[in-house]
Amino acid sequence: MDDPAHILVVDDDARLRALLQRFLTEQGFRVSSAENAAAARTTLAEMAFDLLVLDVMMPGETGLELTSALRQQGQDVPILMLTANGAPDDRIAGLESGVDDYLAKPFDP
Repeated sequence: MDDPAHILVVDDDARLRALLQRFLTEQGFRVSSAENAAAARTTLAEMAFDLLVLDVMMPGETGLELTSALRQQGQDVPILMLTANGAPDDRIAGLESGVDDYLAKPFDP
């Protein structure tokens, strides 16, 4: 039996983090979470992930800044960016930073 994919959810909204973690776990994924980019960096140093789900706007380092830093370090894990702002210019900036895809908030799990 294969191990389930491991997903890291990074969002400063505790309610959304818990919702995503519960939903993804119910779908059979292994899920870890972090409340900001600094906590995500610590978790990424300790574990391997198959997907990162990052919020764009977080206190301190943004999801886009974290994505750029990870790509510069050679990390090629797929990144899904959660954003409340789905403007085309913002999406382009994200894709240029290394984001693989976007999911606009609000959304239904």
